[in-house]
Amino acid sequence: MEQPHINIKNKKAAFEYEFLEKYVAGIQLLGTEIKSVREGKANLTDAYCFFRNNELWIQGMHIAEYRWGTCNNHNSRRERKLLLTRKELNKLERKSQDKGLTIIAIRTFLNERGLAKMEIALSRGKKLYDKRQDLKRKDTERELDRVRKI
Repeated sequence: MEQPHINIKNKKAAFEYEFLEKYVAGIQLLGTEIKSVREGKANLTDAYCFFRNNELWIQGMHIAEYRWGTCNNHNSRRERKLLLTRKELNKLERKSQDKGLTIIAIRTFLNERGLAKMEIALSRGKKLYDKRQDLKRKDTERELDRVRKI
């Protein structure tokens, strides 16, 4: 049986942040959580990562309660552990201490084995003028695409 293609993105992240480095991490999920993710019922809009006891955790990721979960259902906004190698964790922890840098979730997807993975990025918040430049660039690209079609 082929796995459904799940790709849940944090669209606001690319507009609000400049990505410096990207990593792919595993997510430690409960049974009802992975079932909800496979149905595409997750949201990364307010998700961010932090370190506790030299481990990386994600806060603010919403995974809807599983429809058939009965009393064993999960808390939809609980903190979840992210799984990276020790070398990557140490590097991220060092770099995230710098002023203005944070770790945010970009997207959640299922790999070819059906395991939930999360793409995270070490990022810096954009200034207002950076956001304006991005909007201007997108508008000009859209106009050029329109002209090319005609």
